[in-house]
Amino acid sequence: MSEGYYNSKKTDDICEEVCGQQASRVALGMSRLRCILRGLDFKTYIFLFVVVPLCLFGAYLHGQKITYFLRPLWESPPKPFQEIPHYYHENVSMETLCRLHGWGVRESPRRVFDAVLFNNEVDILTVRWKELYSYITQFVLLESNSTFTGLPKPLLFSLNREKFKFIEPRLTYGTIGGRFKKGENPFIEEAYQRVVLDQLLRIAGIEDDDLLIMSDVDEIPSAHTINLLRWCDDIPPSLHLQLRNYMYSFEYYVDNNSWRASVHRYQKGKTRYAHYRQTDVLLSDSGWHCSFCFRHISEFIFKMKAYSHYDRVRFSHFLKPSRIQDVICKGDNLFDMLPEEYTFQEIIAKMGPIPPSYSAVHLPSYLLNNAEKYKYLLPGNCKRESG
Repeated sequence: MSEGYYNSKKTDDICEEVCGQQASRVALGMSRLRCILRGLDFKTYIFLFVVVPLCLFGAYLHGQKITYFLRPLWESPPKPFQEIPHYYHENVSMETLCRLHGWGVRESPRRVFDAVLFNNEVDILTVRWKELYSYITQFVLLESNSTFTGLPKPLLFSLNREKFKFIEPRLTYGTIGGRFKKGENPFIEEAYQRVVLDQLLRIAGIEDDDLLIMSDVDEIPSAHTINLLRWCDDIPPSLHLQLRNYMYSFEYYVDNNSWRASVHRYQKGKTRYAHYRQTDVLLSDSGWHCSFCFRHISEFIFKMKAYSHYDRVRFSHFLKPSRIQDVICKGDNLFDMLPEEYTFQEIIAKMGPIPPSYSAVHLPSYLLNNAEKYKYLLPGNCKRESG
């Protein structure tokens, strides 16, 4: 070959010369692979066969955590609420309290309707209705024989109705058959049930300018908040309630960022029952949100499989009773998730277990008056019954 001559022979042919002539396409492919591997050094082998598989396995285990941690990069925080200061003391007159909020006082209170979708929170529903009992005109409850995820469930409120005799004369109770559509987004079923709840409210007799509480069972407005809103004139047509956010019991205080509960001055044809942001107005310190506050481990398992975020149960061992009990007592996350926040500072600040609180001040009065019965909801009592 003369100097400077260009050899245009393909690389594959060169490999064949190095690794030997191949008789078939499969053999040729193996030959190419061997040639490639012979050209790699030991560090590259480590990277390909150790580091890369470990990274893939780590992404499989913790991909959701990575997504949540990077949330500030792809999602901006929502618009801030217009927060209303909340004034209250049992020794201050209603006229003074209304005036402190910039509102007038009515000659007579508005009627109040408390409407909820019921799943399996029998104890929390009792605490809620006992707290609000004096100020509610009609308790409205809708129950389905299906969870949001399409699982069949018994009509638990119906089975436990004897426990709620104290509100029976003021109860509008309805049931609805589930659609049991497998693979459907759980939020579709949830929205469907909320539409039916609108119809049940009309059956209950709600009228214009009545107050309507829209919240989940475990989002409990304080009694004095509802009494304030029913007596004061010129309150906003709708406002959200800022609730103290607890997890598993009133021992694990998370923050005061629960806002989905809302109160509306009902308008026929306009007011729709919903559980998302409907206004920019937020009334400060208006009650409690006690999430996953169950007596029995079996109730935790049922809720984890039943609610709209079932996709967070990524592994079957998440439902193991011994693990759930351990998570409750440590104040950890049932779904092994990072905090749902919008800044890296907030995410890092809330990482790790929720520190226990030993304060039982300003909790629902019925809870404290029946502390022995509801001991599991109070500080220092993380052990749960199996159920």
